[in-house]
Amino acid sequence: MESLIILIPIAVLLIALAVGIFLWAVDNDQFDDLEGPAHNILFDDDQPKVSRPTKKD
Repeated sequence: MESLIILIPIAVLLIALAVGIFLWAVDNDQFDDLEGPAHNILFDDDQPKVSRPTKKD
C-alpha cells in the first residue's frame, strides 16, 4: 500500500511528460506527411532538368 504513494505520482508525471512530448511534436509539424517522403524515393530522376533559354528581343 505504501508503494502506491510513490507509484501513482510517478505514473501521473510520466503520462504528463508523454502528453507534453506528443503536443510538442504536433505543434512542430512532425505528423504532417508520413507517406510522402516514402513515395518520393520511387520516382527516379536520372536526367537533370534542362531549362530552355528564353528569347530576348
